[in-house]
Amino acid sequence: MRRKYDDNFKSKVAIEAMQNTMTLAELASKYKVHPNMITQWKKHLLDHAPEIFSKKKDEDLSAREDKEKELYAEIGKLKVELEIVKKNAKRLGVL
Repeated sequence: MRRKYDDNFKSKVAIEAMQNTMTLAELASKYKVHPNMITQWKKHLLDHAPEIFSKKKDEDLSAREDKEKELYAEIGKLKVELEIVKKNAKRLGVL
């Protein structure tokens, strides 16, 4: 069975790997993870580091939240419309 690691753990290990105070094998032994996982987490951290300082990320989150609110409102509206259609169908004997 695969083990799952939370984001805090992954970032902690990746940052420690970037500090080069221990070898990859030592880190793998210390945290009981495969060295390839540490390499992948370190690469992911390096690839996404610019996003940490990006304002665009905050704007994207805000836009996503706005879209989510809009979609939930649409879902609510459609549920009400569906109930009306169901009631009318029952009244007409279709259901």
